Amino acid sequence: MQWNVGALAVTQVVELETVGGTRFILPQASREEVRAIDWLYPHFADENGRLKLSIHSLVVETPTRRILVDTGLGNDKQDRDVPTWNFRQGTFLEDLAAAGYPPESIDIVLCTHLHVDHVGWNTMLVDRRWVPTFPKARYLMHRAEFEYWRGRREGKAQIAVFEDSIRPVAEAGLVDLVESDHRVCAEMNLIPTPGHSPGHVSVELRSGGEQALLTGDVLHHPCQMAHLDWASTVDFDAAQSTRTREEVFSRLAGTQTLVIGAHFPAGRIFRDGAAFRLEV
Repeated sequence: MQWNVGALAVTQVVELETVGGTRFILPQASREEVRAIDWLYPHFADENGRLKLSIHSLVVETPTRRILVDTGLGNDKQDRDVPTWNFRQGTFLEDLAAAGYPPESIDIVLCTHLHVDHVGWNTMLVDRRWVPTFPKARYLMHRAEFEYWRGRREGKAQIAVFEDSIRPVAEAGLVDLVESDHRVCAEMNLIPTPGHSPGHVSVELRSGGEQALLTGDVLHHPCQMAHLDWASTVDFDAAQSTRTREEVFSRLAGTQTLVIGAHFPAGRIFRDGAAFRLEV
């Protein structure tokens, strides 16, 4: 899918799509609760109350740069907590190239945060070594986020993600550590959206009088607009992530800002009683 924001083109490149199986990430979203949110069907849930989710990257093409936002799961990775995320052999790079964006054409890789499903294609396996997938790009990561995960050594999966998807690009000298209000270019800047991870950021786009927000994991699914307190099981600070959702949705409700999720299609936010809804 592709959306235009003024002179910018935003292209979604999907790595993985799924329906249902979301109880590990949003346990509150039972089929009964989801069916009660009638506006979710058909774009965000099916008739049986199963959530539709995807893992995808977003390429933002500006007049001067090609910027890849988040890089999915990656191929050949191991020691992941989700069994089907191990030793993947997907066609993401081929799909990215088919969309007009071969890896060598990417100028910037921007990670909204450093969770497993947002950094995987930072690297690829070549001759049994993890090497940067986008060798001509600068990789932008929030300083606090990088420093937090660099120091985490409690779990095998946490260690694996940093060692195979983050450390290799840092050691290649391609990482720029930035702050949460960093201006990427004239049309793009970061905004702090804390809660999901220690240094989580979202991405604001502005061009030609039009605006968009690339949410990252402020929310995993639009059902969290109907229930702001449905925090993800992997949120770093669930109370803060709830406050962030309320602030972001309140600010954007009723505006023409296009909201593009990290795991769901784009739409615009509207008030819906005491909560919110997303309209495609």
